[in-house]
Amino acid sequence: MSPQTLDPIRTRDFASPMLATLLIVAASLGCAASSHPTILGDLGTPASSDAMFALIDQPGPIRFEKRLAANWQVPRSGLINLDHPAALRAELTDGDEPIELYFYVLRHPEFGMYIVDTGVESGFREPDSSPQLSWLVKAAMNMEALDVRETTAEWLAKQSSPLAGVFLTHLHLDHIMGLPDVPKGTPVYAGPGEPVASQFMNAFSQGTTDRFLAGLGPLREWPFVPDSADRFTGVLDVFGDGSLWALHVPGHSPGSTAFLVRTPEGSRLLLGDATHTRWGWRNGVEPGTFSKDQPQSAVSLKTLLDLAKQFPQVEVHPGHQSL
Repeated sequence: MSPQTLDPIRTRDFASPMLATLLIVAASLGCAASSHPTILGDLGTPASSDAMFALIDQPGPIRFEKRLAANWQVPRSGLINLDHPAALRAELTDGDEPIELYFYVLRHPEFGMYIVDTGVESGFREPDSSPQLSWLVKAAMNMEALDVRETTAEWLAKQSSPLAGVFLTHLHLDHIMGLPDVPKGTPVYAGPGEPVASQFMNAFSQGTTDRFLAGLGPLREWPFVPDSADRFTGVLDVFGDGSLWALHVPGHSPGSTAFLVRTPEGSRLLLGDATHTRWGWRNGVEPGTFSKDQPQSAVSLKTLLDLAKQFPQVEVHPGHQSL
C-alpha cells in the first residue's frame, strides 16, 4: 500500500477545519517517507537472473513459514487498478476488500533466522492503542476492522533462536507495523530509495514511520545493480549461496523488493505489494492508487508473472491474499 493513503489507512471526511487546512498545505509539499538514516547493506551479491534461474528448480536449505498476523479491510481501488481493461471487463468496483497482513520466516542452517516484513506489534492488540501512531494516522486508520491474530512479540517469545535480521519488501506502514516488537539493534534491510520517496501524505505519516524504525539502527539498503540478463531491475544473491534471492521490482515504491526462497519443498516467490491480491495476480493487473508509479508497477508485475509462467512449480505469495 502507499503513504498516499496512509497504507492501509482510509481517507475519511474530517470535520476539523484545522485538519482540512493541514491537508491543503501538505498537498502542495513533498515529504520523504522517513528521516531514518540509511547505509549500504552488508548482505547481497549482485547477480544475474540467469544464475537464479539455473537453481530455481533445485531444493534449497531454507525452512520457510508464512505467518498470519492480522485481517483487515482496505479500498479495492488502492489494491487493484480498476481502470485496467481486465478490471473493466470484470466490472470490478470500489469497496472494502478483505486483506491479510503476513510475515514470513526464513530459517537458514548457517546464517540464522530472518523474517520478511514484520506483522503487527503488541500495541495493536487493542484497537487504536499503538503508541507509535500519530493522532492524524489514528484518525484516518480503519482500526475497527483490524483483527489481530498474532503479534510479532507473541511469535518471537516462542522461538528458540534469536532473530538475525528483517528483510522489508518495502517501507509502507502495513509492512513495518511489527517493528516495535523486534529486538533493538536487529539489522533491517530494504530496497534503495525507500525512505526518501516523496509524497504529500508523508507529511502526516513520516513521524509514525520514524517511530516504527526507532532503535533499530540505520536502514540497510540492498546494493542492487542492473540485471545483466535484463529481466529485473536488479538481482541479489542474499547469502551468497543461491538460497535466497532479492529482486528489485520498483513501482509500488522505489525500492520494492520481491524474494525468491529456495526451500527443501521447492521455491517460494514472495511478491510484496507488486500485487496485493489473488485477483490482481491471476489477471495480470497491477495495484491501483496505493502505488507511487503505476506504469512501473505494471512493468515489474509482468517480470514476476513471466518468472512464474516459466517455472509454474514455484509457489507464489501475493502481498495481502493467499493463492
